[in-house]
Amino acid sequence: MKMIPKLLAVSVVAALPALSFSASHREAPAIAFDPAADITDVYAFRSWEDPSKLVFIMNVLPGQEPSAAPNYYNFDDPVAYDINLDTNKDGKADDIVYRIQFKTELRAPFINLPIAYGGVDTVPGLPPAIRGLDGADSVGLGLRQTYTVTEIKGTQSRELSTGKLVAAPSNIGPRTMPDYQDLSEQGIYPLVNGGRVFAGQRDEAFYIDLGAFFDTLNFRAPPILTADQDANDFANPFGNDMFSGFNVNSIAIEVPISEVTSDANAVIGMYASTSRPRYKTINKLGQTVYSGAFVQVARMGNPLVNELIIGTGKKDLWNATEPEKEAQFLDFYLNPRPTSLINAAFGTNFPTTGRTDLVAALLKYPGQPAKCTRASLCSDLLRLNVSVPPTAPAAQKRLTVLAGDKAGFPNGRRPNDDVTDIALRVVSGALLGIPVPNLGDGVNFNIGANGINLTKNGIYKVFPFLPKPHDGRNRRHIDCNEPGAKPCN
Repeated sequence: MKMIPKLLAVSVVAALPALSFSASHREAPAIAFDPAADITDVYAFRSWEDPSKLVFIMNVLPGQEPSAAPNYYNFDDPVAYDINLDTNKDGKADDIVYRIQFKTELRAPFINLPIAYGGVDTVPGLPPAIRGLDGADSVGLGLRQTYTVTEIKGTQSRELSTGKLVAAPSNIGPRTMPDYQDLSEQGIYPLVNGGRVFAGQRDEAFYIDLGAFFDTLNFRAPPILTADQDANDFANPFGNDMFSGFNVNSIAIEVPISEVTSDANAVIGMYASTSRPRYKTINKLGQTVYSGAFVQVARMGNPLVNELIIGTGKKDLWNATEPEKEAQFLDFYLNPRPTSLINAAFGTNFPTTGRTDLVAALLKYPGQPAKCTRASLCSDLLRLNVSVPPTAPAAQKRLTVLAGDKAGFPNGRRPNDDVTDIALRVVSGALLGIPVPNLGDGVNFNIGANGINLTKNGIYKVFPFLPKPHDGRNRRHIDCNEPGAKPCN
């Protein structure tokens, strides 16, 4: 692939809409100011722990520096965090909604202390180390969040929890939380529908050389992987994982397939959304009061759509729009700007117009025509064929269907699917059958994962399917030129 002079590439790129290549981290101007409602990643897959269950995950609060004391990371009480499902393939994900809402409490004696978390077993007068989410072992958890899970089907709703649900807090450090693994596992709760739920902090499992992308596609090597590099899911050929050592807040719901559909061969659609009450006022006591219907502020179905496909001037509108109204953004799919950017930067000639392949892959169910009509809506949803058996963690392939693993993206999405490399190849025309090289950012796995229940390339084997978060005292970002990382240049 011939390179063109850097000055020419920069001048052409500057004329294109600003684009982001991360998987929904600060992807639009407005949501960048609202991290608690900023959806970073969304996952939908059949559980490899129990193939009779489906798993839906939404992550928010991107790029959490674990040591950001004294105020750490929490979900926001006024926000409705929704998992939206389309079970009849009409493109409207309103058949089942799982709504999660939080309530924050500040508990004594921390009301009058300058910190919200604290505990140590060896200092008289201080609370004991935090070993529980409730009861005597939770005294040091001064700021605590409880939550509800509500299933909504049309006008009918039901509470799914079987008792108090407490969110797993940020991983402060080993003195305050001596066994965070056990503490977080206490935050896995059964649901009345036979499923489970978890809410709390986890490791940022999404991996990408973010800095290289945003430096005007300044990759650390030509962005083409050799066949051997492309097949190796246990090494980063030339890129640096910029999210290593960072955390996110995660909501994971596991539900029986039978609770979602009675069709063993069903293909369902899903997206996650965050919404805020329409009105916010200050009462006479100086308290903030929220009222009115919920208004959507962010959404995510397929990864990279708002970042890689939608132009910057439409990103905020896109976030506020229901997926079934995607037809108004059709031009961005048919005439993808990132393909023009790739061509300009690297002297390639990938097709930039008439891309019905992107419409079919991202906005339609299998077998539906690649056009938007009232009878066949274009809708940005993750689509999951519930009949496809899950792949065991150790056998999963980061390139999913491109590597023969049918249980990954675009058949739903798992936490370790390399959607960056897949998307680069798809927008370049891989679905059209034209020759497309092994494009990639040189980051093939989550190098920063730690703890137990992990494969050697960072796949967490058990629910909630994201690794334990990094603690504030001992966190490490594996930066370029450090041991285990690639060079900075």
